Amino acid sequence: MTHTRIEPSILYFGTPVVLISTVNEDGTPNLAPMSSAFWLGWRGMLGLGRRSKTARNLTRTRECVLNLPSDALAPAVDRLALTTGADPVPPWKRERGYRYVPAKFERAGLTPVPSETVAPPRVAECPVSMEAVVVTEHPVGDGGIAAFEVRVQRVWVHDDIRAEGSDDHIDPDRWRPLIMSFQKLYGLGPQVWGSTLARIPERAYRSPDVDRARAV
Repeated sequence: MTHTRIEPSILYFGTPVVLISTVNEDGTPNLAPMSSAFWLGWRGMLGLGRRSKTARNLTRTRECVLNLPSDALAPAVDRLALTTGADPVPPWKRERGYRYVPAKFERAGLTPVPSETVAPPRVAECPVSMEAVVVTEHPVGDGGIAAFEVRVQRVWVHDDIRAEGSDDHIDPDRWRPLIMSFQKLYGLGPQVWGSTLARIPERAYRSPDVDRARAV
């Protein structure tokens, strides 16, 4: 087995899709798909272009909901492709075929439901929704991209992905996240190997943010 040196334009090797709901200046909800996200405890890092409507809403309101669609919601997510809540459409997005769509929930065929600690709504159809607040913004590269550090305040899940006999655990055999790999949408297959790391109880990773969220 040998390696070949290449220079791919993007390095999106596969991460879960996130539908981020935020609130626009006029109080209406915005909903945007993204996949540059990862989690540490009850915190998340979200990579977004600073000129996007979602990034501007996050900077202004400091609130969002991170909705995780299952692979069954791929058609709904794809209906949001090449749409933006920014009016006028930024030139760089117009060149790529984006168009202004103010009613994102309607466009996707998804249902907004009220959140408990933030203004943006949750997505009823997404098996996982996390209410979060922005802690800080980190410029990336030349500053056109920002990594938003968010702290989760509420976690909502559909009962059918919860582990039997447990209140606070997700069953990974039931949870089928939608994955984006090099701009294409995929689901997960079955577990391929037993994990030695899984011998460590999840509670060993519990962070102080969980108790902080209870106080909100």
